[in-house]
Amino acid sequence: MAAHGGKLMLAALALPGLDAQAQALPDYSTFSVGVLHYQDEQPGLKRVKVNSPALYLSMPLAGKWLVEGGAVLDHLSGATPKYHTAVSGASRMDEKRKAGDVRVTRYFGHATLGLGAAVSNENDYRSRAFSLAGSFSSEDRNTVAALGFGVSNDTISPVNLRVAGERRHTTEVMLGVEQVLGKRDVVKADYTRGRGRGYFSDPYKNIDNRPRGRDTDVLLLRWNHALDHAAALRLHYRFFRDSFGIRAHTMGGEYERPLPGGWVVTPALRLYTQSAADFYYDAAYHRLLGPPFPADYVFGSTAFMTPDQRMAAFGAATLGLKVAREIGGGWTAYIKAEQYRQMSSWRWSGGGSPGLARCDARSWQVGAVRTW
Repeated sequence: MAAHGGKLMLAALALPGLDAQAQALPDYSTFSVGVLHYQDEQPGLKRVKVNSPALYLSMPLAGKWLVEGGAVLDHLSGATPKYHTAVSGASRMDEKRKAGDVRVTRYFGHATLGLGAAVSNENDYRSRAFSLAGSFSSEDRNTVAALGFGVSNDTISPVNLRVAGERRHTTEVMLGVEQVLGKRDVVKADYTRGRGRGYFSDPYKNIDNRPRGRDTDVLLLRWNHALDHAAALRLHYRFFRDSFGIRAHTMGGEYERPLPGGWVVTPALRLYTQSAADFYYDAAYHRLLGPPFPADYVFGSTAFMTPDQRMAAFGAATLGLKVAREIGGGWTAYIKAEQYRQMSSWRWSGGGSPGLARCDARSWQVGAVRTW
């Protein structure tokens, strides 16, 4: 189901390569394997469940090249409301998604140039993506500037045959700068401009008609601060806006603390809020037709409208904890758990969208990383 597949990947495969690359070629290889389990729910409805094994490999070659590749297999099952958070008539699914990406980066002393490609296939959604990214550092390597370009082409063919072979084309341009402020502090700012054209409606949602174009702006600010005893504090802020009318803010941080015996614990907190899309309609239905028809619904109307709760106004919070331990032979094992809660009343300013049930999600990841 295309509405969920792209959101639940262990790695960002959609437009790979838009992050600035490290200016120094790593002198070691990395292999990681992991499994993600995800379950979301609302009162009266167990919603989407995902199990995702994933692999990643990174290898330096010939002292000038870095080759990276990853693969993930998602098994999605469960249900999703066809309108707002209604329990009855939820759309059931049971499907698999296969995805992978590869990136090759060339190092030139104070500059890098990377090419990336990604594929994602499921029974009703197919995506192909390509990217080009480069970076340049100052003589002392304290300042790094980055520029990236990515393009993706998606094909949507839902099993309910509401549409067939619909297309979506997206391009993104990223500008970034990273600055070392001293022995303890590094700050980074990235701005990404996206332009999408094509099919953006959700074919599995009743009465869902969205514009065939979506432009996005994303600003991401990060600050890493080294503390005593090899501990670290990492903070970030993200602002998002789009031509649908959504405005979103994300604030988060994590504290990494090494412990005796090779253990490392990392608690994390993330807070999120967004406004509703301009064409989202509240859960107040037509007095004669009833749900899911909006109060002012007119048959044959081509007006933009959606009851998708992801387009509503709400706030959310995520608590997380990661525990890792060196186990010898270059291996480090880890486990990570997160608890997410979404509520309309948690929107930071103004009221959230009425009539929506609370949404909760739990996830855990377990895996191992080896360097050599």
